[in-house]
Amino acid sequence: MSEPYAIRIHETGGPDVLKKEALEPKQPGPGQALVRQTAVGLNFIDTYYRTGLYPAKFPFTPGGEGAGLVEAVGEGVTNVKVGDRVGYVASGAYATHLTAPAGSLFKLPDGISDEDAAAVMLKGLTAWMLLFEIRPVQKGDTLLVWAPVGGVGSLLVPWAASLGARVIAVTSSEKKAELARASGASDVIVGYDNVAEQVKALTDGEGVDMALDSVGKISADASLSSLKKRGWFVSYGNASGPVNPIAPARLSAGGSLVMTRPGLFHFIDTPDALARGAKLLFAALQSGTIKAEIGQRFPLVDVADAHRALESGKTTGATVLIP
Repeated sequence: MSEPYAIRIHETGGPDVLKKEALEPKQPGPGQALVRQTAVGLNFIDTYYRTGLYPAKFPFTPGGEGAGLVEAVGEGVTNVKVGDRVGYVASGAYATHLTAPAGSLFKLPDGISDEDAAAVMLKGLTAWMLLFEIRPVQKGDTLLVWAPVGGVGSLLVPWAASLGARVIAVTSSEKKAELARASGASDVIVGYDNVAEQVKALTDGEGVDMALDSVGKISADASLSSLKKRGWFVSYGNASGPVNPIAPARLSAGGSLVMTRPGLFHFIDTPDALARGAKLLFAALQSGTIKAEIGQRFPLVDVADAHRALESGKTTGATVLIP
């Protein structure tokens, strides 16, 4: 096994600012646990910190989800013990070792591998938030889902379909459209032109109940224009850049629309909320409702290449980094 290391950034910029540095694993204090990582998840939010879209204090270790083995626990920790396989959502995941609050760790059920957990913890909890917490999806709802074969989208589509929702997906290629249909999308729009017009045609002019939009700047207006009266525009990502300001009058003119920009950590800010989300996520994985669709794997030391692939739209499903 290689010496412990972390991937850190000391300034904002392109993927080349991601640097491998030696790490001295921190022994856990009260309420903490030390995890030797076996797999780390890659998320678009990691690129936002790298580029400066989201502020970070340097030096900064990106990464928000992973899995591994507990190597030590601090005073008062009772939910995990040394030797447990765990998954987690916590900052600083781009490393061989992580010391984190034990409350952010969950013992992995049998049948869920470390790689699968690393691939879905953050993305799966985001999907749970979008489907169950913001405006709970009901049977018969119609949803517009952008980027349906990305990390979150590949979980959103089948999970929403299992709840009885009709999913209209928007993606960039026929290849990705085939994957979206296979995962449960009823209809797929290929390309970003005239999306709202196509949505209205597919819904007999009515529109959708919710638009779940991770694309951002280039998709926001189409999402708003695709909604039915009192529909919900849920903007949860910025793949094309941050959404331009939207005047409140635009929401009224669209039919008393609701717009929200949720952040996952506002929905898992208590142990009970995090446990509720993790329980549903693991149950969905174990039942086969959703799967950890790992489209690609990169060594953690090659994380710059993983960022390039993610930002160029060349990835499908989840990407896992192996320390």
